[in-house]
Amino acid sequence: MSRPLDHTWFPYLFVDATYLDVRLGHRVVCQALVVATGVSAQGRREILGMALGDAETTDFWTSFLRSLRERGLRVATDQDPEGVVLVTSDAHAGIRAAVKAILPGASWQRCRVHFARNVTSRLGSARSKPVNALVSTIFAQTSREAVMAQYKHVVDSLREAFPEIAQMLIDAEPDLTAFAAL
Repeated sequence: MSRPLDHTWFPYLFVDATYLDVRLGHRVVCQALVVATGVSAQGRREILGMALGDAETTDFWTSFLRSLRERGLRVATDQDPEGVVLVTSDAHAGIRAAVKAILPGASWQRCRVHFARNVTSRLGSARSKPVNALVSTIFAQTSREAVMAQYKHVVDSLREAFPEIAQMLIDAEPDLTAFAAL
């Protein structure tokens, strides 16, 4: 993709990767397909870019995000507030480092779907459903104060029956609540 990205403001950016088997020459190899989806100020989603590479390394993510910047994706600054203000992704260290380097000033938010998958991997599918339903109530709040109060309530509710999940939430609080400041 090489189209310009300066036609609208994208305050929100979602990035993720999946691994695909692809044919290279006469071999089939596993490669990372990374995708960036922008959400405009009007709430419209657009695929901003995709790239295929050997793995989700910091260098690969940095190059990918740099290509979006070169095509016109802006970063919010005091002088130009109409840039990316929040990037949502899984907790992959390479993504986080690339966001910090290429989209300075943008907040990073851990994807709640990926966090729910982490809960499910710890508890199993049946036991995780009510826990994930309770965790999802955090994201239904409409003010920073309500988000933080619900976060505390959820942690307290899980502490006795699911101490490992309560600790996961405590450890992930800044990563899961970045949206509340907006």
